[in-house]
Amino acid sequence: MRQPHPDRAGNGRLGLIGRDGIPVVVNYRSDAAAAAQVVTAIENSGGRAVAVRADVADTAQIRLLFDAAAQHFGGAEIVVSNAGSAGFGPLAQGTDAEFDLMFAANAKSTFALLREAANRLPDGGRIVVISSGVTHTHRPGSGLYGAAKAAGEHLVRVLARELAPREITVNSVLPGAVRTEAPAASGIAGQLDRIAESIPLGRLGEPEDIADIVAFLTSRDARWITGAAVPAGGGAF
Repeated sequence: MRQPHPDRAGNGRLGLIGRDGIPVVVNYRSDAAAAAQVVTAIENSGGRAVAVRADVADTAQIRLLFDAAAQHFGGAEIVVSNAGSAGFGPLAQGTDAEFDLMFAANAKSTFALLREAANRLPDGGRIVVISSGVTHTHRPGSGLYGAAKAAGEHLVRVLARELAPREITVNSVLPGAVRTEAPAASGIAGQLDRIAESIPLGRLGEPEDIADIVAFLTSRDARWITGAAVPAGGGAF
């Protein structure tokens, strides 16, 4: 089971997923049309996919995702967690409600998904959590969001050791600024040109840049990598 965010997955990578023969459970929370587009892209490339609505902040709904993988494809062998919510602002102005939201969306949901994956994946499975480069850059305004993502990274490192005897690898990917709808939603769209100029490789990331790293980490080629936090910021961190 892969769990890409429908709005962030690149169609080029989806085609490769289809050709790789990996069936995909496409998780979505509200945008059924976007999820359907992802399913269609995978099927057009020769793959198999099904869209399943579930809020990964709800433990019961996480179980439904794994049940769907079992029902349609005989079970999940790969889990990619790309859920989360970004928010930025000075720590001195942060509220208790914002703290609760950031940790529920980014830390608690990661914990619940990792727990379920640890109990449902077969030996030799793959788990990848999408974190964020803000855990390394410590950019002003990213305190609550970065702290919640950093909590998820710690869970990844611990679970990697706990599942190592079963040869299940657990890694996280830390994207930098990527050209998706997320910057607009988090209020930093106006800063993208300046951010792009600061990236050593000279541009913003594209969804495919991140998806290719995830595809590698879930492949047999990455069997000797676990507990890693892979920077994916074009050299910015």
